Amino acid sequence: MSDDPEGRTTARDSAARPRRTGWRRAIPTWRTVLAAVVLFLLVIVGGLVAGYLLVDIPPANSAAQAQSSVYLYSDGSFLARDGDINRENVSLSQIPRSTQQAVLAAEDRDFYSESAVDPAAMVRAAWNTVTGKGKQSGSTITQQYVKNYYLGQEQTITRKAKEFFIAIKLDREETKDQILEGYLNSSYYGRNAYGIQAAAQAYYGKNSERLTTAEGAYLATLLNAPSAYDITAHPENKRRALARWNYVLDGMVKKKWLPRAERDAMKFPEPGPVKASAGLSGQRGYVVEAVKDYLIRNKILDDDTLRAGGYRITTTLAKDRQDAFVDAVDSRLMDKLDHSRKVDTYVRAGGASIDPATGRVVAMYGGIDYAKQYVNSATRRDYQVGSTFKPIVFASAVQNRSTTQDGVPITPDTVYDGTNTRMTLSHGSPTGFAPANEDDRSYGPITVSEATDKSVNAVYAQMGIDVGPAKVRKTAVALGIPADTPSLSSSQGAISLGTATPSVLEMTQVYAGFAHHGTQRPYTLVDKVSKSGEILPLPERAERTALDRGAADTTTSILQSVVDGGTGTAAQGAGRPAAGKTGTAEKDKAAWFAGYTPELATVVAVLGQNPESAAQEPLYGAAGLPRINGGGFPAQIWADYTAAALEGQPITDFDLQLEAGAGSPPPAPTTTAPLPPDESAPPTSTEPSVPPTSGAPTTGIPGTPTVEPPSPTFPTEPPTTEPTEEFPTVGPEGAEAYTGRRTLWDGLAAPPV
Repeated sequence: MSDDPEGRTTARDSAARPRRTGWRRAIPTWRTVLAAVVLFLLVIVGGLVAGYLLVDIPPANSAAQAQSSVYLYSDGSFLARDGDINRENVSLSQIPRSTQQAVLAAEDRDFYSESAVDPAAMVRAAWNTVTGKGKQSGSTITQQYVKNYYLGQEQTITRKAKEFFIAIKLDREETKDQILEGYLNSSYYGRNAYGIQAAAQAYYGKNSERLTTAEGAYLATLLNAPSAYDITAHPENKRRALARWNYVLDGMVKKKWLPRAERDAMKFPEPGPVKASAGLSGQRGYVVEAVKDYLIRNKILDDDTLRAGGYRITTTLAKDRQDAFVDAVDSRLMDKLDHSRKVDTYVRAGGASIDPATGRVVAMYGGIDYAKQYVNSATRRDYQVGSTFKPIVFASAVQNRSTTQDGVPITPDTVYDGTNTRMTLSHGSPTGFAPANEDDRSYGPITVSEATDKSVNAVYAQMGIDVGPAKVRKTAVALGIPADTPSLSSSQGAISLGTATPSVLEMTQVYAGFAHHGTQRPYTLVDKVSKSGEILPLPERAERTALDRGAADTTTSILQSVVDGGTGTAAQGAGRPAAGKTGTAEKDKAAWFAGYTPELATVVAVLGQNPESAAQEPLYGAAGLPRINGGGFPAQIWADYTAAALEGQPITDFDLQLEAGAGSPPPAPTTTAPLPPDESAPPTSTEPSVPPTSGAPTTGIPGTPTVEPPSPTFPTEPPTTEPTEEFPTVGPEGAEAYTGRRTLWDGLAAPPV
């Protein structure tokens, strides 16, 4: 290598450097990589500088841009309008320090020490959203304030970029206290309350300056999910709301804003009743809130975007059927209540009706008035469905080709033992689950069809074990009961008796599946959503098979018998072929009737709730009757509504394809062994548990009963055995003796299952 006087590389040096050949030519040199990195950084820095210079802080637009959304019936006629802004700004000095700290603990604990934006959190949130871990914000309080007060709620890259730069500028021009004050006054807390002052009034009927630490923590909780965490509107979400409330308080303790002793002594502050907008009175408010929940749950619109308003939403509800539902509830139930009787003030009603062929919700009854009873009784998920769950157990048995403990296939004519508090068996051993029949009545050997007519708990408790609780749950979910329904997953022995708490609307989905031969579409409340002439896409609702046709149609056949001569004879008042099932919740806190014709599936529930404490209450004595059961008011409401909803349409019968063994005469019982020693025989009285149907036909159009079913009497004493949530690991006292007697009995002949 030669030296150049000026230190330059000579041509001979260049010639000496080996040329890159082969695959090495595809690899960039370190000089190229360095240049690319520098160029990338220059572009990023340039973009940030340009963004900072070009994006100005706009004028506040939250109130100015807020619009009403219009809700329409399926025929395009007006249903309701919402969107009025309820906001009253207050200064930070009017907000207790503990409430401010609760909000920081919930949303941004390092607000006073951090920068206006958190790029790392934004990247993390974006990655979690992209990878399916859920949509996350990643925004600081400053960014949330910018979105609420200066920008819209649309989820676009442009809006996020503006939010980023405005937040940086705002952090330089305003103090942290000013930003926090703006955030507290612009955030949405549910109940149409914008800002902390409106929220304090909406939930606790007081000004913000009088909020306690516990109340402030609950309002801070609402910021995470305003609609879901209002436990008055969604009592089934109370556990989640409490978990979030505890998270907020624990955060305050961690930041040393709240003494541990004070936090441990704190009790959850129950929010007050809701004061609904006058424009949403009657059924309108129930419908609007149900439609909003549907849009958000199905990700058609998110909560923030929907709140911005301006949408035209055509629902699936038919005005004439909606009116018919209200008329049926009023004439059959509400007009018979006397509010001088305390128990009559507990009475609530809910109903829903679905077209089985399309899954469209054509009518919904939420309560007497949204302005008086805020919780929608058609969508709430906190009352046991009782025996309306039993058809799911039978359908699962047929679907899974289940057999009894003795290996006999389960059909409508299979004989079970209906003895009251009969110990259920699993693989020949006692389970510890021995539920009582209604009024402690024993039936002895009885077919599945008869047991369905009379709603015999002893039979269905054993059948659920024969099928298997896991299979029963699987069938319930396939038919439309959400997998996260309270008590659906946890109740083992009692699942067959209806301890789960799906909503009226969800149970209507189930019975629509029976009506449509086991196939169904997920229900919908919305036909069309548009804004400024642009139509939003709605989710696909492909028809799917929830049950084999044979299983669904065989279930329909035994439910026809319930209407023809069982506990649901009042449903004959619809004047059409019908199938259905009555149900009563534990301690008579709810009464249900779920039924269908070939064209329409409808569920009605009468619920007991204390208007002051919101606690569930028994309905003994309501409307002057000893007891409210599913065959009374619910079935009567169902009949009146169904007759009106289908008026003028041709009467059609069910087209059923039954499983083998269904519909044939019951076989002679082979399990007629004498009872084991020291057990008394079940009653031999032939007195029916329900009135005869006066010769009502079992097919075609059922006739109207010539006599009204007599009112049932109070049970003389409470059931001796309550359903358990899980199979006990040890049987009840005397189980070993029972097993010994069972063995002796088996030696004589196989007893009825």
